[in-house]
Amino acid sequence: MNSTILSTGIRILIPLFLVFSLFLLFRGHNAPGGGFVAGLVASTGFALYAINYGAKRAQERFKLYPNKLIAWGLLLAVISGLIPLFAGVTFMEGLWLEEIQIPILGKPGTPILFDIGVYLLVAGTILEIIFSLWEE
Repeated sequence: MNSTILSTGIRILIPLFLVFSLFLLFRGHNAPGGGFVAGLVASTGFALYAINYGAKRAQERFKLYPNKLIAWGLLLAVISGLIPLFAGVTFMEGLWLEEIQIPILGKPGTPILFDIGVYLLVAGTILEIIFSLWEE
């Protein structure tokens, strides 16, 4: 399908979906939302592009490799769980850098690292599903 309306709208929608997904990711760090919902929103923009132009063109245009996103997401999630072990506390216990304050994030720590891992994992999984269904 190659819709003129969707082709025009995609130019505006993809950046909006990505910015909104980052908002959900960072807002969800301390409130409802987070990596899962943000990953779904981010993959929605690319899914619309794939619906209009095809999965192959979407992968080439945006250099999307869902398997790499999944691998990086899993790696970040596991690292966020292992950092507390090296600090001498239990697996997946939240640790924060108390002396650093970032305006949007607050205090950086292992929970935001975990959320970013979930974000990448969900976005990669949804894109892999969409691209594989489109190729069939």
